[in-house]
Amino acid sequence: MRRFLLVAAIVGTASAAQAADMPDFLRGSFTAPVARTNWQGFYIGGQASYGAADMDFTNSGQDLLKKLLNNVDVEQQFNISSWPLQSKTSTQNSGFGGFAGYNAQWTDVVVGVELNYIHGKFNASNSGSQGRTFFFPTDYQTTAHLSSSSAMTITDIGSLRVRGGYALGCFLPYMFGGVALGQANINRQAEYGIFYKYVGTQIPALPDIWPSERTISDDANSHFIYGYSGGLGVDMMLFANLFLRAEWEYMRFTAPVDTTINTVRAGIGYKF
Repeated sequence: MRRFLLVAAIVGTASAAQAADMPDFLRGSFTAPVARTNWQGFYIGGQASYGAADMDFTNSGQDLLKKLLNNVDVEQQFNISSWPLQSKTSTQNSGFGGFAGYNAQWTDVVVGVELNYIHGKFNASNSGSQGRTFFFPTDYQTTAHLSSSSAMTITDIGSLRVRGGYALGCFLPYMFGGVALGQANINRQAEYGIFYKYVGTQIPALPDIWPSERTISDDANSHFIYGYSGGLGVDMMLFANLFLRAEWEYMRFTAPVDTTINTVRAGIGYKF
């Protein structure tokens, strides 16, 4: 009996020691560690986009009209080249492209630079005209008629941007801002006609001055446009450094036709 109690005591002591050495998850208190995704390094990817472009043609022909009306008395007196002849238009289209960049990571903070590119086609056109009558110069009733038309096609857009994000597991939400670049075909035309009718009382009457008409055009093909961009996005790491992307970008271009472009994008990339 004594031998049995002694053996039982030894076995119980050994079992207690082994239980103390067991991993936490076998003792019912396991807490899984949170894995940190490594976003540091170079990456490259492809993307598809859909967006809308708002083109403001309102003042797109003013510089052409100023050239046409240089030294014309009605222009010097009433600044008729500043008349708003055209309006704004919107267009939508899809595109595709790619991106490449580099990330630097400090714990969960990720900062990087990226070159982003989309090939698509945003095109629109607009035209307008306006006529007014003035009692100028003395004893004359002058009628001026102006018209202008413009068309713009943007085929390529891109941005050189700085990104900043915060890693949340396999997700990397980020913000970015940078320089917007593009290539566009811009075609413009403007014309005027001015007729001076004598309305005085002089006898014999002074002659009318028949319409003076002139036209000017400007074609800028493969024209470089630039501006700024900004937006938001999120990258999601899948496996083996392959990640998915969803993004929104706003672009503003300063050109003869002021243009803003909003696009949403989906892409897939690989981090080296």
